Amino acid sequence: MLCRTIFVALGLATGLWGLTVVSQASGPTVLHVNTFPTARSLPFYMAVDRGFFAKHGLQVELEFTESSEKQRAGLASGAVDIVHSAVDNAVAMIDVAKVDAVIVSGGDSGTNEFYVQDGIKDFADIRGHAIVVDATNTAYALQAKKILLQHGLKDGADYTFNPVGNGSRRLAAMSADKNNAGAILNLPYSLEAAAKGMRSLGRTTDMLGPYQAGGAFVRRAWARDNATTLENYLAAFVEALRWSLDPNNRAASVAILVDKLKLPQAIAEKSLDLMAEPGFGFAHDAKFDLAGFKNVLALRAEVEGGTPADPQHYLDLSYYDRAMKLVKQ
Repeated sequence: MLCRTIFVALGLATGLWGLTVVSQASGPTVLHVNTFPTARSLPFYMAVDRGFFAKHGLQVELEFTESSEKQRAGLASGAVDIVHSAVDNAVAMIDVAKVDAVIVSGGDSGTNEFYVQDGIKDFADIRGHAIVVDATNTAYALQAKKILLQHGLKDGADYTFNPVGNGSRRLAAMSADKNNAGAILNLPYSLEAAAKGMRSLGRTTDMLGPYQAGGAFVRRAWARDNATTLENYLAAFVEALRWSLDPNNRAASVAILVDKLKLPQAIAEKSLDLMAEPGFGFAHDAKFDLAGFKNVLALRAEVEGGTPADPQHYLDLSYYDRAMKLVKQ
């Protein structure tokens, strides 16, 4: 069951109505958006609180997912319009599930680190234990497989995968059972793991190179039928992202993280700092990183078998390009 929070973005800031891009004569356009509950939810919260969605004529119903499998099922069924997740999930939908999905924007590099229990000194100590993941055959699980292969460990022979779902569930599984030796965690769960005495064996981008992690993807037919809505949504997201990372708005951004994610002040502040770090956190204006995506495809081909496909097979960034013309400069 998806945990749903409904955000009604209806003119939350004085004077925004004069800036509205989409005609609201018949009311705002309702969108069902699905993402993971992490610190990178910050732009969504800001888009509501500061009226960016409302300015673009949108009412966003935001769902926080338990796992990428449920997220992909929601998009495939049409229950969800737009997904923000590791874009390797879109690749899996297209190549494995044969769903006609398409990636329409970038977002971030994942803020991923390989965390282990305090008794694990190096990767060799993982032998005989479990690694907790979201799903076993996409995104960060593939990163884990590759990293462990680099250290001579093979899935099913030297360790097992324990698929438990999103970052909060991975951290909870590690906290509950020391046999869950490690997990790839992102913000704020990586910082919470450190506060519990767990240790990082390194950032995945340092070990594997640039990586296009989070991005937005949709069903291709839905994008064609709702192009203007999609473009306004992406414009609102970019505007909210800019506002969130603006140093002048630091106090408000930290306060949102403290309030919405129930984080200690210090973890919220550190999360914001790391999310603003180039190459580790958010991409500037959620721009798509083609080099990082090529690494995603190469990693999937190496670990799961096959030959990397043409990146353009999975992309249509024309919606993003048009959205950027709507963004308030």
